[in-house]
Amino acid sequence: MSTPRSDALLARMMAFHPKIIDLTLDRVWRLLAALEHPARDLPPVIHIAGTNGKGSTLAMIRAGLEATGARVHAYTSPHLARFHERIRLAGELIDEEMLSEILDECLAANGPEPITFFEITTCAAFLAFTRHPADYTLLEVGLGGRLDATNVIDRPALSIITPVSIDHQQYLGETLPEIAAEKAGILKRGVPCVVGAQEEAALEVIEARAANLGAPLLVYGQHWHVQVEAGRLVYQDERGLLDLPLPNLAGPHQMGNAGIALAALRALGHDAGAEAAVTRAFWPARMQRLREGPLVEQLPRGQIWLDGGHNPAAGEAIADTLGQMGIKGVWLICGMLNTKDSAGFMRPLAPFAQHLHAISIPGEAATLPAQDTAKLARSVGIDASEADSVTEAMSRIAMRDDKAQVLICGSLYLAGAILRENA
Repeated sequence: MSTPRSDALLARMMAFHPKIIDLTLDRVWRLLAALEHPARDLPPVIHIAGTNGKGSTLAMIRAGLEATGARVHAYTSPHLARFHERIRLAGELIDEEMLSEILDECLAANGPEPITFFEITTCAAFLAFTRHPADYTLLEVGLGGRLDATNVIDRPALSIITPVSIDHQQYLGETLPEIAAEKAGILKRGVPCVVGAQEEAALEVIEARAANLGAPLLVYGQHWHVQVEAGRLVYQDERGLLDLPLPNLAGPHQMGNAGIALAALRALGHDAGAEAAVTRAFWPARMQRLREGPLVEQLPRGQIWLDGGHNPAAGEAIADTLGQMGIKGVWLICGMLNTKDSAGFMRPLAPFAQHLHAISIPGEAATLPAQDTAKLARSVGIDASEADSVTEAMSRIAMRDDKAQVLICGSLYLAGAILRENA
């Protein structure tokens, strides 16, 4: 099978800057100008920042908008199995021909100038969006907000900040207020912003920034509320109450994401998409049940779940989900990056874990070595051992319990490898 041409173009783009992440907007502005400013011609933008829940919230908003007949572009990152996942044109993943075409144009416009991979591919996404009619553009921040490559939209239709927590300290700051300030950097003068549940220290920063800009806020717990009552999701704001089915995305934390999505749809005047938002959304590697493929064939009588969460807040969310699902004695297969708070991620999982098989993430230079992951797991009270691969770990689990419930977790990069190999 031949390699897609876009793979070669993307590989070239990786070599334009010595760093994967170098937060500034100067290079993005330069390339956008060379491309004749495609970011100025996008359909109305909904810009989404936050630490956790951005992808799920985006998926719910997209499902709700599309249910009303709206055509929706979407830009997300990182991808899991293929780069094409990052760019949706009016609901459909970008095809190979269009992707190669816009990458070619961006390479030609950029020339030999330094630019990061995320910056040039974000410009490529904007270029693609201008060439297909749509009613909205959903834009997910890559990292932070203030200096993220997506933060070049002068006046989005709506901003969103999902829950903010400690993550990416090497880029965003060591404290929660510092990180919240970076996320709040997407706020624009006069543009309303939906704000999910926040710790007080983060909310104070967001509110101060919004006050300086005259950006109206729609804040969880103040302007809108969401809760579970009698097995239903109940959303309420000043315009009234919505009584809806529970979200189809698994986990108690999805109630909060659903609330953000519903508040966004109401702000945009698309109340009719409310039920579809919570019942039709799909977002891979968030407590995703694997139902076919080589790994499932290794454990045909068991259950295998996949989650790409990788920080302490994600660990809490996964633990809450396991509790809601009534899963005890789960077998964990975990691989993490060395830039993450691995112990903080694994600690909430300890009460649910029977054993953890630690692996190194294949092909990732920044992987935490399996022996280090196992050591950290044991430090938080999880019985752990090392395995050379997910396949080896699955074999060991199947030998001990052919009806095992398995959770593969710790990194989106690991999740992507699983989805590529388990197709």
